Amino acid sequence: MSAKILAVDDDAAIRRLLRNTLIRAGYDVVEAADARSALRQAAAEHPDAVLLDLGLPDRDGLSVVPLLHAQGNAVILVVSAREAVEEKVAALDLGADDYVTKPFDTDELLARLRVALRHRGAQAAAGQPVRHGELLIDIDRRVVRRGNEEVHLTRKEHDVLAVLTRHVGRIVTHERLLATCWGGEEEPRVEYLRIVIRNLRQKLEAPAPVGSVIANELGVGYRLRAPA
Repeated sequence: MSAKILAVDDDAAIRRLLRNTLIRAGYDVVEAADARSALRQAAAEHPDAVLLDLGLPDRDGLSVVPLLHAQGNAVILVVSAREAVEEKVAALDLGADDYVTKPFDTDELLARLRVALRHRGAQAAAGQPVRHGELLIDIDRRVVRRGNEEVHLTRKEHDVLAVLTRHVGRIVTHERLLATCWGGEEEPRVEYLRIVIRNLRQKLEAPAPVGSVIANELGVGYRLRAPA
């Protein structure tokens, strides 16, 4: 059965582009031009994913993200002309799975949608080992191996990797990583996180190229790449 996608945009030309692109890719598509109809369609159609514009005529799209979450378990990809890092961080912290900036490449949009749908059950399946080639990450057992060799991580490295693994394929913002992994510790800063990520890359990715496992979303956060 094809996944059902709700495309939400007040621009009829963008909705038409999204509809044609999604149908060619084999998805079922429903549409909405504003927040009210988007929420109504989400409640009636139970989509597997929502492509959500932020500049809606009746309310800001950011406020729609938690309302969509309250109605169901759909993947939410923000598709917006807003490029500010603050907007991306806000959308992701509110629960969006990804953020695509207009104008967008349709192939990239479809690729991100496929990844998000493929890993929709990542949190429900938390604890399932993640494999990247010879790399095995088993968070529940606190075991990381590259081939037959065990990779030894510090507590903080394990904490950060655990969060990224539970959200595999999704961007996790700096703020969420700091709040989760540093919690009540005094003055957690992005610089601390960057050091941990650098150390993780050195341990996990050698001899692979830097960035092949943990991707940096500039100014926003990090993503553990979904296995191919």
